Amino acid sequence: MNGIVIYKSKYGSARKYAKWISKETGFRCIDVDKVNVKALRDYDTIIIGGGVYASGVPAFSFLKKHIDQLAGKKILTFCCGASPFDQKFFDELRRKIFTGKLAEIPCFYCRGAFDMKNMTFTDRTLCKMLRKAVAKKDPSTYEVWEEAIMSVGEDEACDWTDPSYIRPLLEAI
Repeated sequence: MNGIVIYKSKYGSARKYAKWISKETGFRCIDVDKVNVKALRDYDTIIIGGGVYASGVPAFSFLKKHIDQLAGKKILTFCCGASPFDQKFFDELRRKIFTGKLAEIPCFYCRGAFDMKNMTFTDRTLCKMLRKAVAKKDPSTYEVWEEAIMSVGEDEACDWTDPSYIRPLLEAI
């Protein structure tokens, strides 16, 4: 089997998972911004992954744009975010992203990291605003993602990445 792992990583978690998948499979690993789409015809299996930002996964834009050129390939995807897995959120993400020709493509969730000091100014500002809004709520009513961002202090960093998250994806190959 000949495959490639394509990723887009803003803060490093998706890159880390892509490299773990690459190591386990022997597949080449490459940043989505460096992919030559024509070269993908040489691969049987294509794995695409990236981080979840504002209920979207930027890496999947590549998939949507080039889905016709990837016809006949085994395609698997993964996404990672700071929250623990939440079926309701994951189902909403799938409904939003995996439409039309993407509907049958498997997607796997891997938990990422959260480090406000490492964020861009814009992301840090948005997270601070979001945390202020969430802090006004009763903690017993928090969504899973709200619990995750509130569990980490502004000067703390949490890395929940774990190679065990890629096992279901590896089994699907």
